[in-house]
Amino acid sequence: MANIGTVESVWRYPVKSMRGEECAEIFAGFSGVYGDRMFAFQSSANRAGFPHFTVRDQRDMLRYRPRFRYPEKSVVPPNLVHFERNSPGANPVYADPADMMLDVQTPEGQTFAIDDPALIESLRTGVDPRHQVNLIRSDRAITDCRPISLFSLQTARQLAAETGVAIDKRRFRANVYLDLASAEGFAEDRFVGRSLRLGEKAVVSVLERDPRCSVITIDPDTGEKLPALLKSVAQAHGGDAGIYGAILVEGVIRQGDSVELLD
Repeated sequence: MANIGTVESVWRYPVKSMRGEECAEIFAGFSGVYGDRMFAFQSSANRAGFPHFTVRDQRDMLRYRPRFRYPEKSVVPPNLVHFERNSPGANPVYADPADMMLDVQTPEGQTFAIDDPALIESLRTGVDPRHQVNLIRSDRAITDCRPISLFSLQTARQLAAETGVAIDKRRFRANVYLDLASAEGFAEDRFVGRSLRLGEKAVVSVLERDPRCSVITIDPDTGEKLPALLKSVAQAHGGDAGIYGAILVEGVIRQGDSVELLD
């Protein structure tokens, strides 16, 4: 067991493809990060295997800012203390849906409840009219692949050196950003097939490298595109940047927590 770095920051993305929020702590459960990607939009114009309406359809979606209406109730399961006394074997209780209600601020400054039809009309502005969009909700994180994603600051710095442009880590939409002891970029690739302990309890099995698409080219603040970034990831790194994992042991992960390589 080796200490290989620290948790630089932890994030969740309450609405798939919208702006994320940095948190002081997150709860990593078997089904994903608590409150992460609870909501998503889907479109009748997209293929059955990936029906979600995302930044690929509406580039400005990254600039929509969701906020939990009751933030104090949205961070961890309401019975966390009792759950931790009884685990392993116990399951945490998820909050009442009303306690996890969201409001969303548009890039123009308007605010709508997540289930307001006016929000859908805002999202459909300027896109192909074939997109008939509806909202879905799930207590299980609506992720593309694995329940949790990790990305190192060192990898962001290497990509900045390769492209000659400062790279905002937020482009990679990770749940956990790592500050590794190694100064080498893409060092997290070596964790695939191994397990990490993040903080006191949470254990993540690293399953694969994270395949990247054009989403990383979009500036999360301005919506401007940087094609050179995806080109660098594709040509120099096989199209992957960061890692995906599954949670083996549930627990809270906090900024500043230690990161240990277990096997």
